[in-house]
Amino acid sequence: MSTPDIRVEKGHAEPEEVAAITAVLLARAAAAPSDAQPHPGRPKAGWRRLEREGGFRAPHSWHG
Repeated sequence: MSTPDIRVEKGHAEPEEVAAITAVLLARAAAAPSDAQPHPGRPKAGWRRLEREGGFRAPHSWHG
């Protein structure tokens, strides 16, 4: 027996519902331009590593 490509995690989906979501996903995949560039990554992380921060910040400091 082969593993299904789509699995319902919670609840019960009728075969018609699985067919509908499959059709939507295939239509979206076909509509995407083939030369689409992936979203460019950010040059650095949006969060700070606290071990690299200084131990003290002045209370009037606005550094975030």
